[in-house]
Amino acid sequence: MLKVNFYLKADKANKSGLSPIFAKVILNNKSTTISTGKMISRERWQATNNLRTSLRLENEKIIRNALEIFKLNLERRVNDLSKFGSEVSLEILKAGLRGKLPPKKKSVGIKEIIEKHNVYFKKKADAGDRAPASLQKYERAKTLLSTFLKKHYQKNEMDLNTIDEAFIFSLESFLRYDSEFKGVVGIKNNSVVKYMRMFKTACKHAIRTGSIEKNPFDVYEGKLKVCDSVFLTQEELNAIESKEFGTERLQRVKDIFLFSCYTGYAPTDATSLNETNIIKDSSDSLWIMTKRAKTDIRANVPLLPPAIKIIDKYRGKQTALLPSISNQKRNAYLKEIGDVCNVQKKLTWYVARHTFATTVTLGNGVRIENVSAMMGHTNIKQTQHYAKVMDQNVLHDMEILKGIYQ
Repeated sequence: MLKVNFYLKADKANKSGLSPIFAKVILNNKSTTISTGKMISRERWQATNNLRTSLRLENEKIIRNALEIFKLNLERRVNDLSKFGSEVSLEILKAGLRGKLPPKKKSVGIKEIIEKHNVYFKKKADAGDRAPASLQKYERAKTLLSTFLKKHYQKNEMDLNTIDEAFIFSLESFLRYDSEFKGVVGIKNNSVVKYMRMFKTACKHAIRTGSIEKNPFDVYEGKLKVCDSVFLTQEELNAIESKEFGTERLQRVKDIFLFSCYTGYAPTDATSLNETNIIKDSSDSLWIMTKRAKTDIRANVPLLPPAIKIIDKYRGKQTALLPSISNQKRNAYLKEIGDVCNVQKKLTWYVARHTFATTVTLGNGVRIENVSAMMGHTNIKQTQHYAKVMDQNVLHDMEILKGIYQ
């Protein structure tokens, strides 16, 4: 809200005894002073209650009209700037009154912002603070944005200042229905929301570095849809664990997958572990102690016997605790393992992590807050999603209840 109060600078009186009239302008809890260019004697200013009373002198009427026009001019400028969505500041108001405009900031392109963010993110990934897989997703987001600009605007870049709600809506629609990747057209809701949040995060980084002042993606309100987590039952887990493969590649992938099932570690985290991450406590129990690459949150997990068995199998054969395998082959090999073991569910590395949360821990009575800590979740709400799908826990509790009502 704009407020304008006029006051006299009596200490600046000239030889004729006239003092300049200034305006104190208040906008958005900030204030400044501006000269009105008008002058009056201190005696007449006080006698007329700052020119508020009924005036008889023509000169004083002219001064009051000038001050009213001065105030109206300020209000008009604020309204005009607000109407067109432009920045409203005291600096711009003062510059407008003087017939000047403050120097424009150098325009910044949206792709440039994404690229600078990704360079920064790569440094974090190289330092082990973030997962390389997350960097790949940000690079994919940049590629999708570039394709969108070419198809919809026939441009290679777009000035951030020109991005409005229509741009945001069109980008989301493109991702959801028109984008193509490996022959598949369109992206599912949760992936669309994550990509849009990546653009928003990149713009936040630009604000922190002083490149921009406003985030155009703040208007985006897309939400993730809660989907049922796919996890293995104990029978399915046993089927995979008991199967021995004749080919070394499948056996390695099987072992890494099972290690994730019994520790909750994603393969990126699991294959980066080494002996320094294994700690023995005062009761001789072994723990994995490290941080999750995705969230940079410490997640300490006691080692279960099946996980220890896998570590012992590969100990000394490589620098890490477990053998590594290329990202491109992991899921293809998992599908092959699922087919051989007659597991009807589509096996992914997320399934292993979900299996740890449900079948291995929550299904065996481990408290949800402890599961949340071991999985490196930032809040327990993330873990509660897994608890919702534990029908066997519901059945167990209801069996107890049945006994009461017999």
